[in-house]
Amino acid sequence: MIFLILFLLLPIIFTFLITRYACIKNRAPLPPGPKPLPYIGSIITMLRNRPTFRWIHRMMDEMNTKIICIRVGNVHIIAVSDAKIAREFMKDKDEIFASRPDTMSSYLTSKGYLDTALVPMSDYWKQMRRILATKILSESRYKWLKNKRDDEANDLIRYIYNQCETNVVVTKGVMDVRSIARHYTGNVTRHMVFGSRYFGKGNADGGPGDEDIAHSDSLVVIPLYVFSFCVTDYFPWLRWRTDFDGHEKIIRNALGIARKYQDPLIDERIQQWKDGVRTEENDLLDVYINLRNPRLTSDQIKAQMLDLMLASFDNTSNCIEWAIAEMIKEPKIFDKALKELDLVVGKERLVQECDLVHLNYVKACLREAFRLHPVSPFNLPHVSTVDTIVAGYFIPKGSHLLLSRRGLGRDPEFWDDPLKFNPDRHIKGDNEVVLNDHNLHILSFGTGRRGCPGVFLGSTITVMLMARLIQGFTWELPSNEPHVDLNENLHNLWKAKPLLVVVRPRLPQHLYTTI
Repeated sequence: MIFLILFLLLPIIFTFLITRYACIKNRAPLPPGPKPLPYIGSIITMLRNRPTFRWIHRMMDEMNTKIICIRVGNVHIIAVSDAKIAREFMKDKDEIFASRPDTMSSYLTSKGYLDTALVPMSDYWKQMRRILATKILSESRYKWLKNKRDDEANDLIRYIYNQCETNVVVTKGVMDVRSIARHYTGNVTRHMVFGSRYFGKGNADGGPGDEDIAHSDSLVVIPLYVFSFCVTDYFPWLRWRTDFDGHEKIIRNALGIARKYQDPLIDERIQQWKDGVRTEENDLLDVYINLRNPRLTSDQIKAQMLDLMLASFDNTSNCIEWAIAEMIKEPKIFDKALKELDLVVGKERLVQECDLVHLNYVKACLREAFRLHPVSPFNLPHVSTVDTIVAGYFIPKGSHLLLSRRGLGRDPEFWDDPLKFNPDRHIKGDNEVVLNDHNLHILSFGTGRRGCPGVFLGSTITVMLMARLIQGFTWELPSNEPHVDLNENLHNLWKAKPLLVVVRPRLPQHLYTTI
């Protein structure tokens, strides 16, 4: 009987194999890439060449390709550094690549995919995205939060001025630009989200307290490990059994710190609304708690709050530090930005949000920093939901798509002298300069269905910070630093060393003391 069944099945099996062979033979090729080993793919080579993002870019250079396919386990990692190919992925076939991969780090960060940024494509994601667009990041909400942003812009100026006045003897006026940028971005985001500047009492000098520094440090670590080529992401059977490369421990610790300060505030606020102690919405946390269609659980609210904090923190502070470093290196660029501010705003008042539309050169400096010094080597990964063809190459279902921020911004076929910091390249007549680029020659903010919904808010925060810093103060290297160090950190794209500068007020004293 068994032999009879096998005999009858042989034609079916034979037909299946012939059909499969014909399909494989006739389909388009995979993008170029290293030859993978059976089953495990290129995992050994990947582990030998940490950090992985530098290895991928090196492979693309060596193979002279702007699209590469690296198989790890059963996953095809597709990296792209060409804007035309990127647009085909993100515009022409956006629907196919609008989902996210399931990874250990994204699962932990999103509390089991209860957030918006990391959750795979689903009705739940559409619902959360709609809430962001209509309730959280709408134009009316943007205006509603303006007073909070103004308070933090004023507090920043007051804080730096006080540091200049009180610490000049001890530090000789030397300040850390990275610390200043993180101080502002953390404060303004906490104020909009949680309604307060600090998680604790803050420092006596107006700077961040220990709680705020610990929280900010965790917000820097989490994005580095949300998608960091963790071994268990490609071999799921290892997940939750062993922390093969230490990634799980690192991200759990960082998430533990962030939630230590955020979650108790959320629980307390939810209880205040239940008890009737709080009756008026004052910040974005109140808005989320009072949603009715749908009503969110405590864990869902916590996941959304962490999303908001992560989205607004490291991108802005990284851009500001690199921009000021490059501008100090090229004093003519700094002088040009100052002249624009003096012309548009003058020296008798502080720059306001309504002035930002007129500060094209300041925005060009920031856009150039985003181009040349992106905060991360790739965007958050997209995953293909079906087999498809892009740029003549076969892209299998389940492939992880990575757009190279670095490759797009430094593409010599589009950008003249791509390694030179040149803001003038972004000035196009009287057209307003914007920080994002839908043509994907720069990837400052995400685009497409999974793009950043807070581009306008993020741009405002970034430009306002830059404008206030360079209008309000002079920025010079200490006497013992002969030149600006523009080296990158090996394991990420931050400056290898924080930018230390001598800061002095440049406006009339009353502007600092009366705000």
